[in-house]
Amino acid sequence: MEEYRNMIVFVSVAVYMGMCIGVGIWALRRTKSTKDFFMAGRHLGVMVTALAVFSSTLSGFGFVGGPGLVYRMGMSSLWMIVCSSIGYCLSFYLLSKRIRLFAELRETVSLPDAVAARYNSEGTRFFTAIAILLGVFGYLGTQILAMARVLRDILLNIEWLPDGAAELHVCMIVSVAVLVFYCVTGGILASVYTDMVQGAVMIIAALLVFVAAFMAVDGGMVGAVTTIMNDDPEAMSPWGTLGMLGCLSWYFLFALGGAGQPHIVTKFMMNKNISDIKHIMPVTILGYTLSALLWIGIGFAMRALVIQGVHAPLEVADEAAPQFLQTYAHPLLAGVVFAGLFAAIMSTADGFLNIGAAAIVHDIPKALGFKAIPGELFWARVATLIIAIISAVLAYVLDSRGDLVALIGAFGWGTFAAALVPTVAIGFNWKRANSTAAITAIVTSLVVNFGIKLLDIRIPYNIDGGAIALLVSLTLFFGISLAMKPPKLDADIEAIMDM
Repeated sequence: MEEYRNMIVFVSVAVYMGMCIGVGIWALRRTKSTKDFFMAGRHLGVMVTALAVFSSTLSGFGFVGGPGLVYRMGMSSLWMIVCSSIGYCLSFYLLSKRIRLFAELRETVSLPDAVAARYNSEGTRFFTAIAILLGVFGYLGTQILAMARVLRDILLNIEWLPDGAAELHVCMIVSVAVLVFYCVTGGILASVYTDMVQGAVMIIAALLVFVAAFMAVDGGMVGAVTTIMNDDPEAMSPWGTLGMLGCLSWYFLFALGGAGQPHIVTKFMMNKNISDIKHIMPVTILGYTLSALLWIGIGFAMRALVIQGVHAPLEVADEAAPQFLQTYAHPLLAGVVFAGLFAAIMSTADGFLNIGAAAIVHDIPKALGFKAIPGELFWARVATLIIAIISAVLAYVLDSRGDLVALIGAFGWGTFAAALVPTVAIGFNWKRANSTAAITAIVTSLVVNFGIKLLDIRIPYNIDGGAIALLVSLTLFFGISLAMKPPKLDADIEAIMDM
């Protein structure tokens, strides 16, 4: 079977992409309105919602970027994994029930709709939509880049393909083409129903790959840890090579920032019954925890294999997962994992395209005083195509700078967290919060976060720029809210916040 490894992997991915096209066509027939396109009709069950929430976090960020980050930084990466679990708990506790009630009461089809209802302000709707759109470009670029890099690694081993077929830009074009078809036809319906299957695949595959990773290393898990310790003791220290303050900034950003991720928060608005939330949370956290084993296992195993001289040094750290699967995993397992990886990326990218399209065709026009755009569903699909193209170009530019997938993803996470944690996570739980504070927090966070990134400002001690932006936005949000008179809330909104 080993001689057919490359063909097995190639066929597995090709079959999966064919399935995506089929799911898109199926979902097209069920997508009759913008409510279906953006909110899946608000009829999702426990398992579909739970698996959609956790799998939208991992995807290319965790399956490609995670192992690459472990390979480069060692234990530092674990501060993302553990803190994200805390973030899930905070998100469910602060938002899951309340935002679902907002959606039920005001018939919202997007997160900015709910924000506008909470603050009774079109300005908050506008700036929330802008923040989501800007964050989508960065975060979606992570997914497209991860998908293209994995596809390139697969195609490089297919001998009968013509020269140039495995170039990164070609793989990006193929990835975007399949992704756009999948998303344009089915909207969020195509994503969430695929999530249920691929979420289960991710959990099982992660467990098997975790075992396979340490079986491939001489001495197993102990041998891998010992090898890395002897080569670079700092990498296996509690803070890894990033350092204490850098890791603590990730702790702050990923633990608290989880409650500001619109692709997660929006899914809280889609479940059928509000009472299902108590069942959704444990399934989500368990699924994420088990799937994260792939992130940890491959990263440490590949670093140990390189140090032991078994594997050649990686040119790019993000090649850790694809090269491990291509070389050390059983061919059938590699095929399943690659297909699962593409599934995770596709569904997550669909979620980002969905909230980005909603911002363009629904939220921003509404905030500016325009009535509903005629043919809103058609223009939502056009906006999906435009966002995908812009994100792909951005991803290609960032790749040329040598940024890791996980670090690009962390920037997207930080953009969302700094803008939306004050406005949504705090604002939906604190009556005194007002629209002026929300708008100031959003605008300031975007200026700080993008300023640090675009100007390539190096913050001392490896402190994450997103954590700085989040700290600034929270300070301003609390300060302005406390300095101004408490706002008058609509009776129904106040009733929800009293619950």
